[in-house]
Amino acid sequence: MDYVSALLPPVVMAVFFIGLIVTIVKSQGGPNKGKEDAAVDAALARTEAARQRPTTGQV
Repeated sequence: MDYVSALLPPVVMAVFFIGLIVTIVKSQGGPNKGKEDAAVDAALARTEAARQRPTTGQV
């Protein structure tokens, strides 16, 4: 009976971990994917514009 108590915590953690991974995979995409992609693209564009902006007057 000791082997059951020894194996129970890892098995429970594995089940919860698998459930977490499944939830993450299922939540990818969906109806909000376009909005999320647009927000990331806008943030990247702002970063690129700030990086390529010429710096004048600095020595």
